[in-house]
Amino acid sequence: MSPTIRLLAVGLGWTLVGILAAAVPVCVLPWLVLGGVAGALALVDGVVAWCFPKLEIERRLPGRFAQGEVGEVRLILKNGGGQAAVVEVFDGIPQGAEAPTLPWCGVVPARRELRVFHPVRLLQRGETVFGRVQVRRRSPCGLWLRSSMHLGDQTVRVYPNYEPVVRYALLAMQHRDSPLGIVRRARAGTSRDFHQLRDYRDGDPLAQIDWKATSRRQMLISRDFQEQRNQAVVFLLDTGRRMRAMDGDLPQFDHALNAILLVSHVALKQGDQVSVKSFGGTDRWLPPVKGAHAMPVLLNHLYDYQTTVAPSDFAGAVEQLMARQRRRALVIVLTNLRGEDGKELVPSLQVLQSKHLVLLASLRERTVEEARARPVDSFGGALKFLAADRYVSERLEILAGLGARGILTLDTTAPQLAVALANRYLDIKAAGRL
Repeated sequence: MSPTIRLLAVGLGWTLVGILAAAVPVCVLPWLVLGGVAGALALVDGVVAWCFPKLEIERRLPGRFAQGEVGEVRLILKNGGGQAAVVEVFDGIPQGAEAPTLPWCGVVPARRELRVFHPVRLLQRGETVFGRVQVRRRSPCGLWLRSSMHLGDQTVRVYPNYEPVVRYALLAMQHRDSPLGIVRRARAGTSRDFHQLRDYRDGDPLAQIDWKATSRRQMLISRDFQEQRNQAVVFLLDTGRRMRAMDGDLPQFDHALNAILLVSHVALKQGDQVSVKSFGGTDRWLPPVKGAHAMPVLLNHLYDYQTTVAPSDFAGAVEQLMARQRRRALVIVLTNLRGEDGKELVPSLQVLQSKHLVLLASLRERTVEEARARPVDSFGGALKFLAADRYVSERLEILAGLGARGILTLDTTAPQLAVALANRYLDIKAAGRL
């Protein structure tokens, strides 16, 4: 039990009247009577509040949370007593979460239940815990608040942000990929396998007409093609300290996970298989998955990935991947390229290129770009500009060297990575490079 502002105001008023009574002796008796009445009222009000039956609380969490996206939590408040309950409800949201509508204040009618919905935005991936629910119920006269704790800890999983995947799926169903930024370019014939024969349609190229079938059927017959299927895509994901750089509300590592989900969705729709290998303080491996069940498998595998403080060992990662992935694949290396990586990275990717098609996807840091774009107005600003410019020049030099050796590269910002990487994958499929 804790006093409310109302009770404290009554006590303060009684004290001020007591100061007046000390100066005017005739007021002492009324002051004592007033204090007795107020004390008795406060005592009775507190006893009644203490005798109220506790509310029954039920909390229902969403089946899954997506990082950075709002999820709706449902609280069911049940009042079994004969008096309406004026309450404040504090849900035990995880540390760092955002819940703008809490605490919730309202009235739960007598012998009724009330459903409270409040949005929660979680910014940390992995497993997180919703703690106990605290309810503060006001006494009938509003002089006391009775606190009670309800429920126990509930553990939920926070997955990478798969909203772009859902949006892409809906747009693809309506044949409107371009609003998301994923553009399906014209496919070269070398990137497609024969699927079936069909009647000729206006606009079919002459090269697509099957003349033997046409002569037999005495009508134009065209060959129908489908994208090459059952090819392998491997994500080589850097979990080292360099991926901790923040870009907006999320670190670059989380943007990389979101890109993996989107590209995996596109690849699985193409009939390809997907696998994931981590390096840089971790060594986790998801064997190749394929088909409609693969996306839940990917989500459950990636949701608790975390970065480490370890350096990124490119040579060791390539050696382990070569031992695990025997079949030729498109290997997408996701990292934050640094100028000192040239001596180790270039030879390692050349070894990987001897058997696989390699694409290095490097993330640019927003703070570096802002330092280059900011006007120089002081000596310290000049030093920052020169350091950022040298950092960018070293990166571009390494990327140019990789391109000269036939290794594919993609250098983009973290928010643009998912769509840019999906487009590059589709371009590679179109060119038939796998």
